[in-house]
Amino acid sequence: QVQLVESGGGLVQPGGSLRLSCAASGNFFSIYDLGWYRQAPGKQRELVASITSGFSTIYADSAKGRFTISRDNPKKTVYLQMNNLKPVDTAVYYCNLHSVYRDYWGQGTQVTVSS
Repeated sequence: QVQLVESGGGLVQPGGSLRLSCAASGNFFSIYDLGWYRQAPGKQRELVASITSGFSTIYADSAKGRFTISRDNPKKTVYLQMNNLKPVDTAVYYCNLHSVYRDYWGQGTQVTVSS
């Protein structure tokens, strides 16, 4: 059974930075693809960034040039470094682990960008 626990959210001013972390339990972390999604109030959950087991990355257009996803397999952790944050980035951010059988989700961490 996989459990995902996010941390690192909070309140930040426009232009600021945050680093989100997602720690996973379970085995074989290194073989899974991982992602960060977000959901703003009244909107659907959307992909922000993903990283494969081979360390290939994909970013939403809104995240390109500002966000960086990375993973540390020995620590079973995936990160999302967010720079130059904007009010439109305000959302609950969710960690995702994708296996061939199912997707696993964390509980989410709130990111609020406001002056």
